[in-house]
Amino acid sequence: MPPRIPVARPQDEKAGRRLPPHATLDRYYADEEEHRHFLDSIFETTARHYDRLNFLVSLGSGGFYRRSALRRAGLREGMSTLDVAAGTGLVAQAARALVGASGGVIGLDRSMGMLAESRRALDIPLVQGAAERLPFRGGSFDFLSMGYALRHVTDLEVTFREYFRVLKPGGTVLILEFARPRSGPGYALGRLYLKRLVPWLARIRSGSREAELLMTYCWETVENCVPGELILDALGRNGFKDARRVAWFGIFVEYVARKPEPDPRM
Repeated sequence: MPPRIPVARPQDEKAGRRLPPHATLDRYYADEEEHRHFLDSIFETTARHYDRLNFLVSLGSGGFYRRSALRRAGLREGMSTLDVAAGTGLVAQAARALVGASGGVIGLDRSMGMLAESRRALDIPLVQGAAERLPFRGGSFDFLSMGYALRHVTDLEVTFREYFRVLKPGGTVLILEFARPRSGPGYALGRLYLKRLVPWLARIRSGSREAELLMTYCWETVENCVPGELILDALGRNGFKDARRVAWFGIFVEYVARKPEPDPRM
């Protein structure tokens, strides 16, 4: 069986509810300020390698999977869409193809390096910003997506409140993530591939120590991430309805939830 991990849980209500996606990883940072600096630095320096790293992790199937996940969640032609933590634009590119000329996609990311890479591939509005403080008016979007970055936010509660705020009534949030496999063999295989093989290949393919470090760090965030049940609970606490978690091959997960329409009787 996979080893038991420490779980970051909400603080007492009197102190203010807070839910970080994983416990502090003190091998990389000591506090939240160092955490943000570490993330900003590592994503900035690896931006030009990121698409190759994604190819390694997904075994080349990422493009098909992203389009399928967006369709399953209900993204369709004409929708206004916000892609949070857009990175090099891989999810936004799939979203743009689905919403067509009558819809729109905006990409948001903290890293200027990532946004620069995205601009090379996509002609969409791109905004620098963080998931915890979205620079948009309330009720602006029909659909919000986030690809493989929920583990990097500071607080799931704050993040989900922001997602709820910027979505229109009836709008949908889709979060693509990795999950720590629950079976012993699945965990062993995932750990071997994502912790050992992928970082080594990242170093060989990119010639970058930072790319190797990023891949090692990403596995550790997966290994220490809060259980999916806590993520679903946090979505519900922050107003979302019909929250569900769908897992593929034990390691790829989709969280989908809806902002309810106002009650016509009210």
